Amino acid sequence: MYIFHSFTLTLFMELQLSTPALLFSAITLMMLAFTNRFLAIANLIRGLHKKYLENPEENIIIEQIHNLKRRLSMIKYMQLCGVLSFLLCVICMYLIFIEAQEAANYVFIGSMLALLVSLGISMIEILVSNQALNLEIQDMEELFQKRSSGFWFKKDKNED
Repeated sequence: MYIFHSFTLTLFMELQLSTPALLFSAITLMMLAFTNRFLAIANLIRGLHKKYLENPEENIIIEQIHNLKRRLSMIKYMQLCGVLSFLLCVICMYLIFIEAQEAANYVFIGSMLALLVSLGISMIEILVSNQALNLEIQDMEELFQKRSSGFWFKKDKNED
């Protein structure tokens, strides 16, 4: 609902307690997904660490480790923004409960912005993870191109 006061437009929004509560399930599921990403990357780093100790000169391992370090940092910020969003939702609910409606509106907007930033970082992290897969594919393509015909899964004549 819009209220006009002498040439200014003010947005009047009255939040109900259930409005920020709706975000609880979304934020919780998002945090679970971020935690799963973190655990998957931690396992990959442990595996690459073992490979690196066996062969420290292999460039693909070094590039993958740099990529995973970047992704790990991004996941940390995704989780921080998600937790901030969750915290602001709780504060918003408290402000609604004590009937501080204007403050609740601003805190809810902050919660939504933190959620938006978290999702934006998540989208960028997905793009970075695709770069890691492209490194693996590029490495395999080089091996396949060394074969006689260059066709990917064709056997060499010498292997028969």
